[in-house]
Amino acid sequence: MTNPERVQRIENGLLAVLVLVMAVVIYPEWWWVTLAAFLLFDLSALGYVRSAAMGAALYNSVHNYAWPAVVAAVGLLVQGSAPVLATVCGLTALAGAFHVAVDRALGYGLKLPDAFTHTHLGWIGRDRPRA
Repeated sequence: MTNPERVQRIENGLLAVLVLVMAVVIYPEWWWVTLAAFLLFDLSALGYVRSAAMGAALYNSVHNYAWPAVVAAVGLLVQGSAPVLATVCGLTALAGAFHVAVDRALGYGLKLPDAFTHTHLGWIGRDRPRA
């Protein structure tokens, strides 16, 4: 495979499946939260109301794997002393990672500051070049 965009999309598709399986295994009664919270992360796109640059900055600050990793770490740290908080952190981390993975698998990458349709994986929507 010499197409890096395709590699990233496949890789993230597999990651989305893995995250969903993890949610079912770790939280069998709460796994559905991973799906139910899916669109909440897209509220970060409201920055585009102000400008493309502000929208890209806000969107990118939410649509990365750093936040799920930090939230998961907090959940692990409080697991013994605050099990409910640990569960909330775990579900939030899985939901965030699932959202990012699905977005990337579908070709929605991190946004560039010039336009919503310009991502690190290329152009999306009507601006995507036709083969």
